[in-house]
Amino acid sequence: MGRFVIVVDAQRDFMLPEGALYVAGAEDLVAPMNIMLASLDPDETAGVLLTFDTHEPDRYARSAEARQFAPHCVRGSAGWQTVLDVAAVDPAIALHTLEKGVFAMWEEADVTIRDARDPAAAAVPRDRFFDRLRAQGVDEIVVVGVAADFCVRWAVEGLIDRGFRVVVPAALTRGIVRQIDAVAAEEWAAAPVAIV
Repeated sequence: MGRFVIVVDAQRDFMLPEGALYVAGAEDLVAPMNIMLASLDPDETAGVLLTFDTHEPDRYARSAEARQFAPHCVRGSAGWQTVLDVAAVDPAIALHTLEKGVFAMWEEADVTIRDARDPAAAAVPRDRFFDRLRAQGVDEIVVVGVAADFCVRWAVEGLIDRGFRVVVPAALTRGIVRQIDAVAAEEWAAAPVAIV
């Protein structure tokens, strides 16, 4: 089991035209992402992690991000929900969630990862979780989602820093200003990242 999948911020506010911070063309990713998730082989996939951009209105209003983007992904709102059919992931594949209040899933020190199928299970600190993946022999992480030039970019950079090989299917991500091929050419020319 050498591969793990991260789905970055596939939430209504980003993925659908009526969303608060819609990424143009993201709605076209929903069906292919669902097909990809449903086709994952338990013998080849160590798990799937869904990240959720998560904001509280008062705190967000005082953040640096609020100067750039309108309020979005308010915890518990319709816009915060995933657009994906996560029930399609084979039950033999571990399914996890991570909530983050900033662009980069690596920035906040207290981020934890939860078992999406067992809400009562103890949360695992993010860095310990990824250390365990490495110890289990996971060396490649597939990253899909939005936005290619923001949250996807920083997710990939954190994985590179932690020694993982990264694969980004270009057809399963969208950017706001730059698409993933431009991000890769400008940011990761010498890094172990494959855009497929």
